[in-house]
Amino acid sequence: MSTQTIVLFHHVAGRTPGMEALAERWRAAGHVVHAPDLFGSRTFGSVEEGFGFVQSIGGFDEVRARALAAVEELPEQVVYAGVSMGVVAAMHVAARRPGAVAGVFLESFVDPEHVGPWPVGAPVQVHGMEDDEFFGLEDLEPARAFAATRDDVEVFTYPGDQHLFVDSSLAAWDAAAAAQVDERVLALLAGL
Repeated sequence: MSTQTIVLFHHVAGRTPGMEALAERWRAAGHVVHAPDLFGSRTFGSVEEGFGFVQSIGGFDEVRARALAAVEELPEQVVYAGVSMGVVAAMHVAARRPGAVAGVFLESFVDPEHVGPWPVGAPVQVHGMEDDEFFGLEDLEPARAFAATRDDVEVFTYPGDQHLFVDSSLAAWDAAAAAQVDERVLALLAGL
């Protein structure tokens, strides 16, 4: 098994206990996982509250700047991962920093033309629920279009409509779907 260094960016509710649990599951599989806190220990009970906080700190430009600052001391050879808003941070950083090994995008996807080119040779997995109002209705088609242009991009969908279903501390948690996500992500990591 190959050990990977992963940076996992949290979603708009912050670095919740469920985000910590996700990082711990990947650590238990033998990987080094950094889970930077872009919100200064603040967590929120809803997507709306989290977006309100993002707006109060200067919007997504500030989130992206904090993400870049969070990886300054990390080695270049990193797997960039994110959940929802964290995908924006992960893709932004990978487009500006050499050495991306792979991308793991959970419950979101951004067309690379909006955040910068995705590095050649770095495989990607995208995971989300088919009927999630954010992923299924906004991000799924751009993810599939991106996958159609590259052999190293996989898009996985899961039945349901929950957003943030990989976070065990939120009401949207779907244990079965999250376990499938972990299995597929760990298989990708093992093959790098």
